[in-house]
Amino acid sequence: MSNRPKTKTTVNIYGQQFSVIGTESTSHVRMVASIVDDKMRDLNSKNSSLDINKLAVLTAVNVVHDYLKLKEDYEKLERQFTEKD
Repeated sequence: MSNRPKTKTTVNIYGQQFSVIGTESTSHVRMVASIVDDKMRDLNSKNSSLDINKLAVLTAVNVVHDYLKLKEDYEKLERQFTEKD
């Protein structure tokens, strides 16, 4: 657990305001919100018939997919690095 104090940051995602409370910097929280907003807008441009709930879930699925691929690539690089030792 972090000893850093919690801060409250208000962000706008897809036209809605959210208050995010956490120990990350305001700039980090805003960057995360901006990425989510961009991803939602990108997906909406490809399928404008999605309601906001389906769009949010599809965005989450896409972001988790990206995360898992990056994690897999990182672990592969980590294995390659330790095998060279």
